[in-house]
Amino acid sequence: MEEIQKQHTNKFGNWIKTSITARMLMIGFLTLVLLVPLSFIESLIKERSFRQQDVVSEINQKWGNHVLVYGPILKVPYKTYSETKTYNEKTKTYFKETQTHTNYAYIFPEKLDTKTTVASKTLNRGNFESAVFSTNMDFSGNYIPTDLSAKGIKKEDIIWDKATVIIKTSNLKGIKSEMLLKLNSNTYTFQTNFNDTNSNNHLDILESGFLKEEDITKTENTNFSITMSFNGSQQIELIPIGKTTTMSMTSNWADPSFIGNYLPNDETKTITKDGFQADWKILHINRAFSQQHLNKIPNLNSFAFGTKFMVMVDEYQKSERSAKYGFLVIGLTFLIFFLIQTMSKINIHPFQYLMIGIALTMFYTLLVSISEHSNFLKAYLIAGISVIALITLYSKSILKTFKFPLFIGLSLTALYTFIYVIIQLENYALLVGSIGLFIILATVMFVSRKIDWTNG
Repeated sequence: MEEIQKQHTNKFGNWIKTSITARMLMIGFLTLVLLVPLSFIESLIKERSFRQQDVVSEINQKWGNHVLVYGPILKVPYKTYSETKTYNEKTKTYFKETQTHTNYAYIFPEKLDTKTTVASKTLNRGNFESAVFSTNMDFSGNYIPTDLSAKGIKKEDIIWDKATVIIKTSNLKGIKSEMLLKLNSNTYTFQTNFNDTNSNNHLDILESGFLKEEDITKTENTNFSITMSFNGSQQIELIPIGKTTTMSMTSNWADPSFIGNYLPNDETKTITKDGFQADWKILHINRAFSQQHLNKIPNLNSFAFGTKFMVMVDEYQKSERSAKYGFLVIGLTFLIFFLIQTMSKINIHPFQYLMIGIALTMFYTLLVSISEHSNFLKAYLIAGISVIALITLYSKSILKTFKFPLFIGLSLTALYTFIYVIIQLENYALLVGSIGLFIILATVMFVSRKIDWTNG
């Protein structure tokens, strides 16, 4: 009985060693097993990426958040009236009582010109860095004479001596200096106003003192100018509330990303290694809102435009994209060893396949850990050379020849180079990847054409 069991065991062992089908099943099983550590590596990359975002957010909160400016807006109170009727039982008549209410009209400037200068730099914490900046924003423009008759408001119902100018911003904490409003020949200061309930876009409000009547009741235009200085991070945006809005931005940041609803003029935009200069011009016909609003300031954040100052730290994104090709790398490497084993009749143990697969997965942990202390290219080179050298030397001890390990080393070098090229590409990644996979498939078909598949 024992001899029969030994015979069956030997037959099974010989089938594993000699059968092409058995080797293919074994390689497929090991490839699926190695997907488990690959999934853990992808989770590690995402975790480190979230950690980076947390650190960058912490840096930005301490230095200053992104800058969004909405203003200056002329806030003019006006009177409205309502009547109530009260029935008198004694006289059997109705008594009418008129009540006076105060509402507000919000008037946007006729012209809004903004000159923005930005001094950018990076702040580091450990292995992470964030783009921060200091900016001066000089606003100038004018309001046309206030006329609310089209809104059904009489001029005598306007409370001229209670009018103010308000500016809304996302970065109250980052304001570096006192703000002064120059309106014609008069100067006004600002203070924060957290009690303004006539707003619905979750921005902090700065409100001037009461304006002098002569500054807003004249028949000619009222000129204004304001300077705001911020410490901020990530981006600067402006809402184009002027009937004609222009902004000129100059910075030492060499890699800007222009964001929002409007792009700068191509004719005047310049970007060099020393910085950039960009100009915007938005007309009232380019946006769908009016210059006068009653009772509430509309939420116009979706119309904002500006520039994003982001450190192009995409190592984690590149590492994550690289890890998604892990199945392809393991599968093709195993396929190379399978073809060599099949064509040369050299026996490769399943444990040796497993060691090669684990070495391939180690590439990604090396890539992530090294890229946190260096750039992605250097990390990719170090991780790739280390893994290729390890597998090449290990295969030398398995295959007992020099030509097969050399072929394996060259194949892995070509494969990792191919994947690196795909990672760097954006618009042509799918095209290059498809062509590359087609060439790999054609090569495998050409090499495997001489294999005797009848020995299954």
